[in-house]
Amino acid sequence: MAKMLAGKEVVASMAADLRSRVEACKAAGTDPALAIVRLGERPDDLSYERTASKRAEALGIGIKPYVLEEFAPQQALQATIRSINHDATVHGCLLFRPLPSFIDERAMCDLLDVRKDIDGVSMESLAAVFADSPKGFPPCTAAACLRMLDHHGIPIAGKHVVVIGRSLVIGKPVAMMLLARNASVTICHSKTENLPRICKSADIVVCATGRPRAFGPQYFSPGQTVLDVGINFDTQGRLCGDVDFDAVEPIVGAITPVPGGLGSVTTSITMEHTVRAAERVVEARS
Repeated sequence: MAKMLAGKEVVASMAADLRSRVEACKAAGTDPALAIVRLGERPDDLSYERTASKRAEALGIGIKPYVLEEFAPQQALQATIRSINHDATVHGCLLFRPLPSFIDERAMCDLLDVRKDIDGVSMESLAAVFADSPKGFPPCTAAACLRMLDHHGIPIAGKHVVVIGRSLVIGKPVAMMLLARNASVTICHSKTENLPRICKSADIVVCATGRPRAFGPQYFSPGQTVLDVGINFDTQGRLCGDVDFDAVEPIVGAITPVPGGLGSVTTSITMEHTVRAAERVVEARS
């Protein structure tokens, strides 16, 4: 039976540290605050906004929602982002994506001030990840993967990690972050030949394709650590990951469940990045 890499205990371990850091910021005259920018009423956006708001409230972080109509013009979103960039009371910004097809998503992401880009959506933030620079912040889900490994004492340095997925949201940044921690990283994707064989050779496998239960037991070997980043719904409307959990869990050494795994850690990383952005404001004044 695999070790369950549950997010709950990681979140709990982060909470006490974050509360004390929030109090320190407030004592220094800065109240950490996160702006959430949402277009329309997509159920998944609304659900995450509620979760983020509850987590922020529990930690003493302020939430400033910016809600635009679903078909708001790009100029309206531009004005909102510029307003956040110039608002000294806002330290982080979470922009819900994907944006509508008529909006230039890359331009909107790059418009966000890198100091407030706590989810690493801008090219400037991503460049810092690829250059192993402390400037900006990495994407929260990518950072959550490393936090999960660290919390559970799973070694990274010298290990072979297979990342399945090459998006700028997860695949590429998490590969670079693992490489910076001295892992040997193989990036795979839908065109990779002999994918099951490659996956079986890894010490750690990160599945980030957005395909429900696409990876069954033929992809895994005993003793491996599996991080399932997928948040999907199966044909019966049930939440599931990219990994066929029931079939894979008896084989591997450790695995993240969906739900209950990386999702909650990602939310806490969002809060941690917001607090760090506020701390940088405090440091700049001292």
